[in-house]
Amino acid sequence: MINYIFRRIIQMIPTVIGVILLTFILFNIVPNDLAAISLGKNVTPEMLERFDNNRGLNLPLFYGYKASTRSMNDQNFEKGQYDWRGIGVSYNNEDKYISIRSKNNFNPLLFKLDKSYEYEWTGIARGSGIIAGNNFNSNQWKKFKIISNNENSEFFSGNIDFKKIKIRKKIDNPYNSQLFFYFRQLSKADFGYSESFKQPVIKLLSDGIWPSLSLTIPIFFIGLLISIFLSLLCALFRNKFIDRFFVILSVALMSINYVVYIVAGQYLLGFKMNLFPVWGYESVTYLFLPVLIGVISGLGSNIRFYRTIMLDEMYKDYVRTAYSKGASKTRVLFRHILKNASIPIITNVVIAIPFLYTGSLLLENFFGIPGLGYLGINAILSADIDVVRALVLIGSLLFVFSNLLTDICYALVDPRVKLK
Repeated sequence: MINYIFRRIIQMIPTVIGVILLTFILFNIVPNDLAAISLGKNVTPEMLERFDNNRGLNLPLFYGYKASTRSMNDQNFEKGQYDWRGIGVSYNNEDKYISIRSKNNFNPLLFKLDKSYEYEWTGIARGSGIIAGNNFNSNQWKKFKIISNNENSEFFSGNIDFKKIKIRKKIDNPYNSQLFFYFRQLSKADFGYSESFKQPVIKLLSDGIWPSLSLTIPIFFIGLLISIFLSLLCALFRNKFIDRFFVILSVALMSINYVVYIVAGQYLLGFKMNLFPVWGYESVTYLFLPVLIGVISGLGSNIRFYRTIMLDEMYKDYVRTAYSKGASKTRVLFRHILKNASIPIITNVVIAIPFLYTGSLLLENFFGIPGLGYLGINAILSADIDVVRALVLIGSLLFVFSNLLTDICYALVDPRVKLK
């Protein structure tokens, strides 16, 4: 088995890399501007640049020698004047170009450039003067490319017309990209920094995991035991009153919205009867009501699922053989049927394991439990990209590892399954 586990771990490496790449695509490529989403629209370009720099977003996406900077937007004056305005600057509406007629230095940058990089200026211009600290002279429209690394030099002066211009930061190492920056972060267990909570994401996750597990683990195990017991009871008394009663009850439980359970439980058991506290996370007693609601709300679907599994096993040949040998109904149920029904039960159980980590979104928010579900909802509402990305990535990786756990459990409970 050890050799099998080792081989499966080796096989999981491409899957894990694929999950990381998919997460990278979802959060770095699909959104238009992560910084603007996280910080809002009423921020300065320098704040956006700082956000990009801390997360590697001001680097090439996968590979490259150039990267954009928020110090100046790309200017295409053939489509409009944009944001270049000042003394000695005018726009020709007929021929669609900008004119600079100034002996003084005109600086279009929104903030100072980083001295540790060189910058490449490219565009289409004509005239005589200085562009980014370099002399320029051409009577005709001409493409230019100028390298500048001195932020204190003159930017634009003289008599120059521009149709297009843009600036790019030069990258010495083409592999110094957003993708490799993300891999380097993950190799150090660094999931970024939360702008809304002003804390590292790893600290938020470590603080929220225990409240979530203290809620989801009791719900999971109590609900599992009760569901299997009641499904065995239904199988034992199939087509009788007990079986029909639990079928009707499970359908009724499935038909009620999850929020109704929460609101009714808080109002009746918490407010009216004063049996449980309804808000906070100060002691174990604060978990009794949300755990009770979580167990009851999940019983309907679980009873239906496990009852179907048990009834499928009830009509197989080995059950009739066991009865013909004089085995009691209780022995057949717990020694034969339950063991042979363990494969679909394990599949259903292991699939639920990653959700234990993410917590219960509604329960944590309605009861004020500071778990990962509560953290996730607040991160989505405040567009806290780093927190959302970390929750999605870890949840996806847990699904990958749960598949390995499923295969191992199959071999442990069913001798017909061989790990090869």
